[in-house]
Amino acid sequence: MATTAKKPTAAKKPTAAKKGGAKGSGNGYDADAIQTLEGLEAVRKRPGMYIGGTGAPGLMHLVWELVDNAVDEASAGFADRIEITLHRDQSVEVADNGRGIPIDRHAKRKVSALEVVLTELHAGGKFGGGAYGASGGLHGVGASVVNALSSKLVAQVDRDGHTYELAFRERVAGQFAGSSFTAGHQLAKVKRISKNKTGTRIRFWADRDVFDADARVDTEEVHQRVVQACFLVPGVKIRVVDKRSGASSDPFEFVSRGGLADLVDHLSTGENACEVIALSGIDTFTERVPVDGKMRDVERECTVDVALRWVKGYDTRLESFVNTIPTVQGGTHTAGFDRALTRAVNDVLLKDTRKLAKLAKENKHRATKEDVQEGMVAACKVVFPEPQFRGQTKQELGTPAIEKIVYDVVKQGITDWFSGSGPKTHINAVRDKLANAVINRVSSKQLLETRRKAASMGSTGMPDKLADCRTHGPDSELIIVEGDSAAGPAKAGRDAEYMAILPLRGKVVNAGKATLKQVLDNAEAQALFTAVGAGSGRDFDLESARYGRIVILCDADVDGSHIRCLLLTLIHEYMRPLLEAGRVYAAQPPLYTCRVGDTIHRAFSDEERDDVIKALTKGGRKPENLKWNRFKGLGEMNVEELAECALDPETRILRQLTMTEGREAKKAAELFDVLMGADVARRRDYLVANSSLLDPNALDI
Repeated sequence: MATTAKKPTAAKKPTAAKKGGAKGSGNGYDADAIQTLEGLEAVRKRPGMYIGGTGAPGLMHLVWELVDNAVDEASAGFADRIEITLHRDQSVEVADNGRGIPIDRHAKRKVSALEVVLTELHAGGKFGGGAYGASGGLHGVGASVVNALSSKLVAQVDRDGHTYELAFRERVAGQFAGSSFTAGHQLAKVKRISKNKTGTRIRFWADRDVFDADARVDTEEVHQRVVQACFLVPGVKIRVVDKRSGASSDPFEFVSRGGLADLVDHLSTGENACEVIALSGIDTFTERVPVDGKMRDVERECTVDVALRWVKGYDTRLESFVNTIPTVQGGTHTAGFDRALTRAVNDVLLKDTRKLAKLAKENKHRATKEDVQEGMVAACKVVFPEPQFRGQTKQELGTPAIEKIVYDVVKQGITDWFSGSGPKTHINAVRDKLANAVINRVSSKQLLETRRKAASMGSTGMPDKLADCRTHGPDSELIIVEGDSAAGPAKAGRDAEYMAILPLRGKVVNAGKATLKQVLDNAEAQALFTAVGAGSGRDFDLESARYGRIVILCDADVDGSHIRCLLLTLIHEYMRPLLEAGRVYAAQPPLYTCRVGDTIHRAFSDEERDDVIKALTKGGRKPENLKWNRFKGLGEMNVEELAECALDPETRILRQLTMTEGREAKKAAELFDVLMGADVARRRDYLVANSSLLDPNALDI
């Protein structure tokens, strides 16, 4: 077992030390102060080097080490079932029906191969291409690291007609009999089984003295890793059983018959811009490695599988894998993917694109990596023997030759798709999306200059038409009103301590169909962005917003509805976190009001007014004695009326707007443009196509 070199003896009381610090000088630093860590003690001394830390991610890494071993068996074609059990006593068990870890005696170590695997660092079947052609494991420290950081571990192997068991307590091999433990190297034959049955089960109890008190295995994270593994190894069925208190009683089970294309389809959210594009290829490279104690050139074969698509959103998601291991920090394979995709988009897809002609004159038409990957969902997997990772946690691939292989495969494959092997409508959709990404990036650089335009800025740096409040923060609100006529009563009737008024003096741009440049050039949109003070688009920072609420206050007519739709569309497209946080409201000003005594009755439609009249005249009151005020617009209200129905928190009615209303507003704004815009032919076509009551013969068209 692991040993530790003799610890330094306590230093004697220091005496006068000679310069140079020679042995015996009394400074406490001599040969006895040099320690060596051997075997599993190195893992316990520096766990971060092997599992990344002692928090929840480190604990999860122990689970991944065992799961990866099981998935390697499945990837090699020797297993098709894996089960992960989270026990009530906080132990974790991983079982597979693979070949089973060898249980015969190891020639050099004089103990079973099973014990060697669980106690020796850098021991396993993944070196030199013996038991595995390509695997997730590289360093051979997976199972032994789990044992090193466990207070107890029990391993069972099904082979040769028996179930064999070996247990460990504090890294000492032996057997448990109830609560008692007997040290020893002999494997126990637990029971007889069919000679055709094989597999491995390892159950471990993490050492709570090593891990943080709140470190816990997260079921949802296990489910996500399981789904990912099934996409990487089609056909393997993985089952997760959580027996812990409060967990769901239903096991989680997943199997996939597809590959990376299914993974990309699974990860795609929202509306797709194109089909899933599958690319693959095989190439070889030469690597210099030690063989029998000498450095030799060894030829490796690398298989590349890539699947990708673009969606109509903006978020980028690239999942990368080496063999069956997720590489969350990428590496040489993702570097090759990035270079190839960017080069192909610029040289083939966007070459001579009319949309970019103006930018080409200024040499600003080349797409960057961020432009190309806007809205991209992709998975990149390479399979080859003995990959070099940067760090034991295997989060970043370091094998240099893989970059060129992936580059060549992706460049050729995606070029063919762009050149016509893909559906023409899909290619055009991707071209249009990426061209817009380039245009928007270039336009966004003008944002600061645009915000400083004198026409929209006052001396304070805020829009000159903004009547700001004195106190900002969660309890303040920005009230957007329609026109200067409503702004006057609103400013007079507000509580200036926490209510700011921003009047709209022109038409708000339809952000659902406008380009970023058109939005930034629109004075009303620019004023709103500046007043809120949290940026726009992907750079919008909710924490920086100057106001806790945005209140839209428009007339109760068709024009008011149109403006409300345009504002809500702008917020949905460029300040979406406000909607997601429930911080956008619409004031509900009435269309009619009627005072009876000290009570004011409100009606928001003709039908609602008629219902109120019926209710008020039941006692014999004559309808003609009811004096109704009809407001064509907010500007017709006096200060008291506007304050009561839209500004006073005690009497006003606000409707909270959500993402659903935002999406509906986007559609409504487009419909308003059709019905109220200047394009007569477009409006005519819409009416003919959508009016079931319309007699086309009656139209003079």
